[in-house]
Amino acid sequence: MPQPPTGRRLSRRSMLAGIGTGGVAASHFAARALADGAPAPGGGIAPDAPLTRYPTVNALQSAPAIKEGELAETLGFHRPGDGGGALYHIHKLGEERQPNGGDAIALPSGLAAVLLENEAVNYRMFGAVGDGEHDDGVHIKMAHEYANQHQIPVVNPSGEFWIKETNNIPITTNVHWGKTVFHIDERYNSRRNPRFVVLNDRPAQAVTLDEATKAALLEKLKPGVQIVPELAPYAGHLVTVRDENDRIGIRAGANYSKRGWAREELFYVEEEGRIIGDIAWQFKDFTLVTATPCNDNYLVIEGGGLCFSGDTPDGDPRGYYQMGIAIQRSRTIIREQWAGLEKGRQDTALNSRSGIYVLNSVYDVTLENIRAIPWEKDRPDKSKAVMDGTYGIGGARMLNCTFRNLTAEGGWVAWGVFGTNLNKNFRLENCRLNRVDVHFHCWNLYISNCTIGFKGISVTGGGDLFVENTTRHGGSFINFRPDYGARWDGRIRLRGCTLRPSGGQRVSVLSYRPSNFDYQYPIGFARSIVIDDLVIDYSAAHQSDSPCWLMEIAPFSKTDQGARLFFPQRIEFRNIAVEGREQGVRLIRIPDPRHYDLRRGGGCDESRLTPNCTLICDNVQLEKLAPERVEDAREAHLSIGGETALDFADSLALYPRVRFTDCDDVSVYLGNCIASVFFERCTVNTVTAPSLRGELVFNDCRLQPSVRQAPAGGFYQVGSTLGTRFTNCTIHAPIVNGKAAPEMVDRTGFLAINQSLEHYHLNTALGNEVLGYLESQGVRLSPQFVARLKSSHGTCEPAALGGERGHP
Repeated sequence: MPQPPTGRRLSRRSMLAGIGTGGVAASHFAARALADGAPAPGGGIAPDAPLTRYPTVNALQSAPAIKEGELAETLGFHRPGDGGGALYHIHKLGEERQPNGGDAIALPSGLAAVLLENEAVNYRMFGAVGDGEHDDGVHIKMAHEYANQHQIPVVNPSGEFWIKETNNIPITTNVHWGKTVFHIDERYNSRRNPRFVVLNDRPAQAVTLDEATKAALLEKLKPGVQIVPELAPYAGHLVTVRDENDRIGIRAGANYSKRGWAREELFYVEEEGRIIGDIAWQFKDFTLVTATPCNDNYLVIEGGGLCFSGDTPDGDPRGYYQMGIAIQRSRTIIREQWAGLEKGRQDTALNSRSGIYVLNSVYDVTLENIRAIPWEKDRPDKSKAVMDGTYGIGGARMLNCTFRNLTAEGGWVAWGVFGTNLNKNFRLENCRLNRVDVHFHCWNLYISNCTIGFKGISVTGGGDLFVENTTRHGGSFINFRPDYGARWDGRIRLRGCTLRPSGGQRVSVLSYRPSNFDYQYPIGFARSIVIDDLVIDYSAAHQSDSPCWLMEIAPFSKTDQGARLFFPQRIEFRNIAVEGREQGVRLIRIPDPRHYDLRRGGGCDESRLTPNCTLICDNVQLEKLAPERVEDAREAHLSIGGETALDFADSLALYPRVRFTDCDDVSVYLGNCIASVFFERCTVNTVTAPSLRGELVFNDCRLQPSVRQAPAGGFYQVGSTLGTRFTNCTIHAPIVNGKAAPEMVDRTGFLAINQSLEHYHLNTALGNEVLGYLESQGVRLSPQFVARLKSSHGTCEPAALGGERGHP
């Protein structure tokens, strides 16, 4: 029988022997299916079905004598060798299916060529052109729908494709994009529909609870819970519980809704009801419980480039637009990708974007080895500025999500790349990002070996906030979002980090500045804080003389609505140095300690202080201060209280034990407060403690005040109700306006040469400059005075020291 010029029949033996280059993979897959007798997509195939090869799909459609039941192979879709070669089975379609030009090609006589691929597909098999004119998204979508239906991967290692109006390209199988490039026309971005969506295999389901089960959950689902047996049937599910009638996290600011968020928890259930994901809230009721089944395998998308046009979508630019990959499937890994603007294009969009990657209601998702982009917002021309935040990575209700080796940097015009909510067990490793952000309720954030740019780390929430070996460029290392109460209810630890201020702005390592506002949940400054081995590097701002605070907090401890702020039970500042300028750091200012809630009791009576907070400052390079007045609380490294006597609320208020070790030029203000303060191996500049209830202890210290103006009274105010003690300390000449003034040693505040000595002393010495001055004035220390310096147990009157000053 003569063969048409467009095709050549092959026997089954010839097919199994191997077929040429245009459709090698396709023929191999089909041949294996025939050899093994395995079913293939498109229906049953006769063992002796003849195979005809065609150069293109168009040639296949033009074949005059094609018959039902035959096999057809193409060497390309539009032209031979274009990568779209595939194997087809010829048969009639049922009424429920119509030819679509992709996996079902219309043929004469009501026949169709149905794609017969059972190991992998690519986009050119479905007619993608890649010429910049056609919307390749139509064909890309068909390829993924076919792959999803037959549970095979999409393997498209190269090529350039243009996606215009097509959205919601579904992905439920592995994808290898290699060097494939997608050009995405943002004029057709949609508010509702992303370009690609990674779908969960099974939908979420509402959980119906009987009264007994609901009561048991309300009782057991609370902070600290590890296992809830009633949830054992939902092992392998991501569970969300919500109370729509209990609104929390009201956002401060005139432009924000006062509805806030429903109280909500997100956690994963393992065998026997074991909970993964700390429970932060205690519930009074549930209005909704949902369980989303999580896949028991990982879906991997690797390779590829996403090039965006930077345009504003047609229509109203207000609201958030989808434009990338939505991830709605747990256990998804996306890696080895590049995302950014088309070459030669600029981001001119006036609308906000939800993100190139948007994660929603997922568990255990990883993005790694990705270059993304933060989008422009604050353009110099205000008419072209974007109204709201605009993001490169977004999402909500995320648990155990890891971002590794991501790069997304920008300048001052760009908005922060991250914008998320309800993000638990959030991990960043080896990333270079212009911002890390969780608006509402981050719980457990781990950052290691990262560099964070100008837009910073901006979070609220609780749990562990651990940052290690990370550099931050800007004015604060962590900014706790004031619009959500600057709240962190957990542990904070910074180790081996560097802060690099970029200008002359005020700098604070931890910045807490909530409004005096009812956020409808407790706010405060962590349960514990450790900052260790920190460098503040002013190399890019070496002329800056603005103060640098380790912690900057709100001036109030109770809101106008009567809500008490919580305060850390432990704060440690250790091994902190400044480079690029000589000026060191300040610690913290606590003007109102009365109403804090330390969550454990403390207090002070006539015999002892029981602390409920420990503050340690060890080997910290402090700013060398020279206050105008010694009583100026604003010119101190640590300031607690104020000029007015304070009535403390109860035992939960702030009763700190403070310890300075190996620090120079320490200045402390303790006004009408309650505290125990210890100084060990320090040089002490000023200590002003009017009406201190507590104690002051100085061990192996050098005391040398430095002020711009000599005080009317003493340089030091160190009286305390529980006693002030000096051991192995040296009193040096005061420095006034930059000059040593040994003649003012009698105005130290607790000492007058040969006349009086206050407080407890053991081996107290006078500095050489003081002794030299006394010698020049013909003043000899009396034996009685020297004896009191060596050992004294309280206040001594002049008569007890052997006479008046100046008489040998």
